[in-house]
Amino acid sequence: MGSRSVEVSTEDQAKQAVIRAVLDANVYVSAAVRPEGPPGQIGDRFLRRGSFDIVMSQAIVEEVLRALTYPKVRKYIRPGLDPELWFEDIVVLSHLVAGAHRLEGVSKDRDDDKYIAAAIEGRAGFVVAGDSDLLDLKEYGGIRIVSPRAFLNQIVS
Repeated sequence: MGSRSVEVSTEDQAKQAVIRAVLDANVYVSAAVRPEGPPGQIGDRFLRRGSFDIVMSQAIVEEVLRALTYPKVRKYIRPGLDPELWFEDIVVLSHLVAGAHRLEGVSKDRDDDKYIAAAIEGRAGFVVAGDSDLLDLKEYGGIRIVSPRAFLNQIVS
């Protein structure tokens, strides 16, 4: 029996590579409010299909949990969803980085630098943001900073 070698093109390898992304707090909140919108579809693709990997740090987890408890957010959370349990499912399935990488002054809003730092530390190719301060950057150190719609298009194609 002879062995057969199969050549895999770089294009095929790129398609097989797992996409890693950091999602900002706005994306999680929007997903909890409107499951039919791009952020909700991104959350669904992560939880149900494993279409990509999420990278996050403890600082991101804390910000999202805080945002999900704001009264102005709670009143819009979709019926039947326990936002803390839903987000806990996401955290458990995510790649949690130590948060050792620090950045300052990259974004206009210094509080947003944690998303880029987590992307660098977790080797993510994307930061998905609903925040204009992050979106205005477009790219940092090879990391694409995109809207939920643009990211959804990326993972669907």
